[in-house]
Amino acid sequence: MSMEAMAALRILAMQRGEAVVVPTMSGARGWATVSTRPELDLPVSGAMGKASSVALGLALAQPDRQIIVLDGDGSLLMNLGSVVTIAGMRPKNFVHAVCQNEVYEITGGQPIPNAERVDFAGIALAAGFVRAETFRDVAALERDLPALLSADGPSFLTLKLRPFSWDDSGPRRRTIDAARALQLMFSTAAG
Repeated sequence: MSMEAMAALRILAMQRGEAVVVPTMSGARGWATVSTRPELDLPVSGAMGKASSVALGLALAQPDRQIIVLDGDGSLLMNLGSVVTIAGMRPKNFVHAVCQNEVYEITGGQPIPNAERVDFAGIALAAGFVRAETFRDVAALERDLPALLSADGPSFLTLKLRPFSWDDSGPRRRTIDAARALQLMFSTAAG
């Protein structure tokens, strides 16, 4: 079971309070349409895997302000060592939210290797995060997110999302269609 991406982001936007949100990749595009406080958003685009490091720097520099990084599963895998670094620094004001849809969505939907077995919340707990939760439905997210956001961190939350549930219109949709066409071409040529 998984959630529509925009539904999950709307809940996070409604409950963020005064937190600075550092979105990246597909999440940054979706976040821009639901954010209730764009003046507190710091999108990190074009730096796949680095949003968590940027957010950690903000959390250490601003210990009295909550920092939420909105990461993608592919992005996090590009810099998985940041989970260990964040846990080691123990910023109480840090929330790492990962949008897990099991594909590199922004580049056309290529599957993330071993995605069905990766347990990001388990990795975060093993690294030393104070708490980690995985959400598969919006009702549980809406119910449990306030407690997670109000607790001392570092905290980690995995949002299990359906791929391509951000917004399937406009140029992005055409890019995805082109990527699927290329995939089909190469699979046909190889067969």
